[in-house]
Amino acid sequence: MSWLIQTLWSSIGKKLMMAVTGLCFCIFLVGHLAGNLTIYAGKDAFDAYAEGLHALGPLLTLIELGLLIFAIIHITTGLTLFYQNLRARPTRNKVTKRGGGRTIASATMPYTGIILLMFVVMHLINFSFVDKSETTIAQIVSQKFENPIYVLIYVAAMIIVAFHVRHGFWSAFQTLGANHPKYMTTLMALSIILGLVVGFGFGMLPLYISLFS
Repeated sequence: MSWLIQTLWSSIGKKLMMAVTGLCFCIFLVGHLAGNLTIYAGKDAFDAYAEGLHALGPLLTLIELGLLIFAIIHITTGLTLFYQNLRARPTRNKVTKRGGGRTIASATMPYTGIILLMFVVMHLINFSFVDKSETTIAQIVSQKFENPIYVLIYVAAMIIVAFHVRHGFWSAFQTLGANHPKYMTTLMALSIILGLVVGFGFGMLPLYISLFS
């Protein structure tokens, strides 16, 4: 068991854990977006989707527990790698180099990750950890997005999500060994599409709800 822990906590092991958990979150985001899009069919359809999730009972609890474990792994390994990289280069160059395919998205991954963590906590407080005994999730969502400040925060967060997913998706496959020129062009194109779908898909929801709900 000790060899497994040492392997996973090595630099390569941490990057692999980041890649696997990141891809799992990409899958979750697509599924979560598909469910949230039911709001366009009306409040009854959205409430039916929410009730269907809760009807899963223990399975839903297991999924939520899995997501929590993946989040802890992703955040812990990400922050550890970020700290190790800072220690490896204590003095920064005055001129920022953009060689080796380094982009704004890749350079800001640790910071966008921290911002998204704060947003997820706020999102859970506002939508998950609330009393639903005398109201429906559709009513809660409508009330929250009546506040234009929250709409702006949500849309801004989705722009950050788009950048984070755009780099993280293809980077995960690169970490897993799919960095052959034959595949990377396609994977990078898919990462852009996925980032746009997730960012635009989630970002339009609060605008639609605040204007038409």
